[in-house]
Amino acid sequence: MTEANERDRRWTLALGVDAAEDGGSALSDSDRRMSEALTALYGDGDDAPKKGRGGLGGSAPRVAKWLGDIREFFPAPIVQVIQKDAFERKGLRQMLLEPEFLATVEADVNLVADLVSLRGVMPEKTKETARIVIAKVVAELMERLERKTADAIRGSLDRSRRTNRPRFSDIDWPRTIQANLRHYQAEHRTVVPERLIGFMRRQRRIVDLDEVILCVDQSGSMATSVVYASIFAAVMASLPVVATKLVCFDTAIVDLTETLADPVEVLFGVQLGGGTDINRAVAYCEERIERPTKATFVLISDMYEGGNADALVDRLARLTLTGVNVIVLLALTDTGRPSYDPALSARVAALGIPVFACTPDQFPDLMATALRREDVHGWAADRDIKLIRSDG
Repeated sequence: MTEANERDRRWTLALGVDAAEDGGSALSDSDRRMSEALTALYGDGDDAPKKGRGGLGGSAPRVAKWLGDIREFFPAPIVQVIQKDAFERKGLRQMLLEPEFLATVEADVNLVADLVSLRGVMPEKTKETARIVIAKVVAELMERLERKTADAIRGSLDRSRRTNRPRFSDIDWPRTIQANLRHYQAEHRTVVPERLIGFMRRQRRIVDLDEVILCVDQSGSMATSVVYASIFAAVMASLPVVATKLVCFDTAIVDLTETLADPVEVLFGVQLGGGTDINRAVAYCEERIERPTKATFVLISDMYEGGNADALVDRLARLTLTGVNVIVLLALTDTGRPSYDPALSARVAALGIPVFACTPDQFPDLMATALRREDVHGWAADRDIKLIRSDG
């Protein structure tokens, strides 16, 4: 790049104007992302974003993704300055410092991702407010997902054995109704069962425990997936039939396995944003797999590798050869629509590894299928889930 071109590039970035709009050379993809991240906060140099450009308001891209972009393009000291400006210029500080405001916001998984992303610049009293909001959302998600996950993973019904204290989903209704016909209430046209009859579930011995390792990309674009993965890890860790590990990563690695008893604490251990070194994270997990033929390794990442992509593919191939059940989820979100690196994803799919995205409602059945060592490709196809093909 000539000195003149570099000067034009710097002025373009400083002014927040795409050179292509003025007849000059277009910014590179990387520079364009940097410009959009800065424009979202600083606009035309005043407090108002430019027309047609994104801000940090409700209609803007996710705050967590914006923070991830900022961390990717600037060193830590500059990131801190930009984050503090975001608090002042866009009202983020006011929002997070007012419990009454947070109490009236429709809290959801996206808000949790934002609060987790911003916690590094929160004062301590604000963190307590954030914890309350996060705990509320986590409790709601746990209520929605825990039962289904537990039932799916604990094991299939053992129809050769009966119990009088079945879970609701395990009740044998024909036998229960037959056993309680004498309690028929004619005026209500119903049977009031005094004794339930149901099926028992097959239980595994401790020595036969399956290992589940969730390796989760915590770059800004994966914020919602991180929240859901953390909650599922906490649910599975509470089950006596699986040994669950949770590892989150960007260019650094955070092993959150010891905090799985407290999902809120898990989320406060996540650092959303920054670069990505998938290969390094997979290497860390590989060293902690104790019984490969009893292990299911779930890599949750958009596969934008900032590390060694060739080494990553070789490592995943080696894991499958040792008997590890490897699955790559490009996203774990309510939409199930990922943004991902198609080239690297296709290379991984060529190893015979299932590569796709799924929703939180699908995840329990996916894990049950994986733990039974059934065909995950077939499971996904039966649900019209788009699988990444080896030819891209």
